[in-house]
Amino acid sequence: MDSHGAEATLETQSQPPPRGTTLLRTCFNGINALSGVGILSIPYALSQGGWLSLILLFLVAILCYYTGLLLCRCMDADTHIQTYPDIGGLAYGAKGRTLVSTFMYLELFLVAVEFLILEGDNLNKLFPDTGFHIGGHKVGGKQGFVLLTALAILPTVWLKSLALLAYLSAGGVLASLVLVGSVAWVGAAEGVGFHEKGVIWKWTGLPTAISLYTFCYSGHAVFPTLCNSMKERSQFSQVLYVCFILSTINYGSMAVLGYLMYGQNLMSQVTLNLPVDNLSSKIAIYTTLINPITKYAIMVSPIATAIEETFPLQNSRLISLLIRTALVISTVVVALTVPFFGYVMEFIGSFLSVSVSFLFPCLCYLKIYKSYRSFGAELMLIGAIIVMGASVAVIGTYTSVKQIVEHLHRV
Repeated sequence: MDSHGAEATLETQSQPPPRGTTLLRTCFNGINALSGVGILSIPYALSQGGWLSLILLFLVAILCYYTGLLLCRCMDADTHIQTYPDIGGLAYGAKGRTLVSTFMYLELFLVAVEFLILEGDNLNKLFPDTGFHIGGHKVGGKQGFVLLTALAILPTVWLKSLALLAYLSAGGVLASLVLVGSVAWVGAAEGVGFHEKGVIWKWTGLPTAISLYTFCYSGHAVFPTLCNSMKERSQFSQVLYVCFILSTINYGSMAVLGYLMYGQNLMSQVTLNLPVDNLSSKIAIYTTLINPITKYAIMVSPIATAIEETFPLQNSRLISLLIRTALVISTVVVALTVPFFGYVMEFIGSFLSVSVSFLFPCLCYLKIYKSYRSFGAELMLIGAIIVMGASVAVIGTYTSVKQIVEHLHRV
C-alpha cells in the first residue's frame, strides 16, 4: 500500500460514522406521511366515483411515484438543495421558491388541521353530548375534543429529530394496519357484512374521487426533508418504491372493504359509519384517534423549521418551542372555524396536493434539466400529467369551495 493510500485509509477510519436516518426508519416516516387520514375517506372517495374509479386510484399512485422520482432528480442537480422550496428556487428563482413554499406549507398546515377535525368528530361519536367548561365558558363536545387533542399532540411537535419521529411513525404505520383489520372484522363478524353492490361508474362524483385519491398520495412536501435526513440519499428511490407499494395496498383494501360494507351510504370518514356498541368498531375508532398523534409532528416539522430559520436566534430552544406551540394553536383556530372534514380534504387534494404532487415536480424538472427542448416519450408523459393535474385542480377546487361556502352559510 502506498503512502497516499495509507493516509486515505487512516483518514476514513478516523472519521465518525455518517449521521442520519436509516433506510428502514425513513420507510416508516414515508409510509406514515402517505398513509395518513386519507385512509378514512378512501371508501367515501370510491363511493363517489364508482368501482371503475379504482383504476384512477392506481393511476394516481403511479403518477405520484413518478413525480416523486422527478423530485429526487431535481435534488441531484444541486447538492445544496435541502427542501422542496430550494427546488423551486433552483428552477425559477425567488418567485419559484415563494410559490412552492406557499403551496407546500399551506398543504401541510391544512393536513394538520384535518387531524384535529378528525379527532373532534370521532371522539364526539364515542362520547356524545359531552361538554367542557373552560374559563367559565361552555365548549361543545367536538370543540372541546379538538382542544384536548392539541394539548396531547403538542409535546410531539417539540421533537426536532426525524430519527426520533421514526418511532412515532412506526406506531402510525401499525395503527393504519390495525384500522384496516378492525374494519374488515366489523364487516365479517359483527353483522354488517359485505353485501352492498355500489355503482360501476359515477361521472358527477369523479372530481371528488380524484381529489381525495390525490390527497392520499400527497407526501411530496416532506420527501426532500426525508431524503436529506437519510444516511445514504441515493437509497431514497428505494424508499419511495416501498412506501407507494405498501400504501396502495392499504388504501385499496380499505376502499373495497368500506364500499362493500356501506355502499353509497358512506360518510366522509368510514369510522363514522361504524356501530359503536361492539369491540371491533371501538378498536377501529380508537386506532383512528392514535393516528394524528403519530403523524401531526412530521407534517408540521417543515413549516416549523422554515419559520425558525427566519429568526436571528434560530438555534434558541425557547424560540423553537414558542414557534411550534404557536403553530399548533393556529391549526386549532382553523379546525374550530371550518370543521368540515370531507370538504376540506377535497380542497386540499384538488388545489394544493395536485399542485405540489403533480404540477410543481413536472415544471421544475422540465426547467432544471431543459427537458422541454427534446421531444420524446418522457416529455409526452410529463405534458399529460400537467394537463391532467391542471384539469383536476380547476374542477375539484371549484366543487370543494362551493360545498364549503354552502355549509358555512347553513351554520
